[in-house]
Amino acid sequence: MKKLLKILSLVLALMVCVSCNSLDKTETDRAPGSEKEETQVVTETKTTEEVVEEILNAMTLEEKVWQMMFVTPEDITGVGTVVSAGETTKKSIEKYPVGGIIYFGQNLENRQQTIDMISNTQRYSKIPLFISVDEEGGRVSRLGSKPEMGTVKHPPMLEVGSTGDPNEAYKTGITLAKDLKALGFNVDFAPVADVLISDKNVDINDRSFGKDPAIVAQMVKNEVKGLQENGVSATLKHFPGSGATTKDPHFGTAENPRTYEQLEETELVPFKAGIDAGVDFIMVSHNTLPNVMEEVLPSSLSGEVITDILKGKLGYTGIILTDSLRMGAVAEHFTPSEIGVLAVKAGNDMLLMPQNMKATHKAIVDAVNSGEITEERINESVRKILTLKVKKELFD
Repeated sequence: MKKLLKILSLVLALMVCVSCNSLDKTETDRAPGSEKEETQVVTETKTTEEVVEEILNAMTLEEKVWQMMFVTPEDITGVGTVVSAGETTKKSIEKYPVGGIIYFGQNLENRQQTIDMISNTQRYSKIPLFISVDEEGGRVSRLGSKPEMGTVKHPPMLEVGSTGDPNEAYKTGITLAKDLKALGFNVDFAPVADVLISDKNVDINDRSFGKDPAIVAQMVKNEVKGLQENGVSATLKHFPGSGATTKDPHFGTAENPRTYEQLEETELVPFKAGIDAGVDFIMVSHNTLPNVMEEVLPSSLSGEVITDILKGKLGYTGIILTDSLRMGAVAEHFTPSEIGVLAVKAGNDMLLMPQNMKATHKAIVDAVNSGEITEERINESVRKILTLKVKKELFD
């Protein structure tokens, strides 16, 4: 375990001289670099575990649950489209100290604007943020599709997989990491670890490395290494595999008809490879598994999938997060409050884009206060989140 770690003090001195202006529901206020002074404490003799416990013990229950939220900048600010970070963002981060923020193409106008927005947002947060984007290559490319960003536009991963050369995936991971880190991102929601099984699949298709689980596994393993060796956390998605579905979970229930034996032989192979490579995040799909589950729920809300299979049988100990909770596969069947409680009870550590962030947060806090969820269960997830943030030196 690393020693000689630097950690930001939880006491922050803020000197703000920025006014907040809003035009056409777009946040345009910006903050000078001298706006914030930080007090840093060097903990040269403390282990990562000791540092994490100190931070955790200083947090309220409400703050802990906020750390489990991975949201858009619009979720916390209430602004129509966020393209900068100033006084509005500062106040919002103080009020809703979430654990992570995901940006989409609408937030990313050009290179310098993105760097300034992320840098300012990060400086406002008492606990450093996971800053993520979906940058897979191909048709899911928030940055590479915009020449103004100055990043590499990667081909679909099916094209990379067709080379049969794992080194191509490794080089993809390296390039992605260097591009993303230079802009301020520290998490990429990639690679796609789904094996393409059904020719009728509409959601994954050319986002997958291919149909051969052994080849997909090698590609996934190498892209994970390329990303994480260069400072950006990788995210395997969409556990336990979406390649056999024929419907898009964005718009309703998507069923994976496979048995567990079939999953073990095919879909789970790349996830096992990514876990062996030390992947930091795994994203769970909303697909149902009627031939695996006793209680048929979206995988993202199923303890059978997350606790029993992912944690139990595969032995994964990293951060588990849901796919977007705005997708029809969950949002059409459960309220935001129900989703939040089910997701935590199932074993997720972070909830991606709750449909109603405040209601979801309140429901989880209320569930802890009522005894439905223990605070130790919350601590378990927040401990993982803080540990990764310390190991990745986000507090420096």
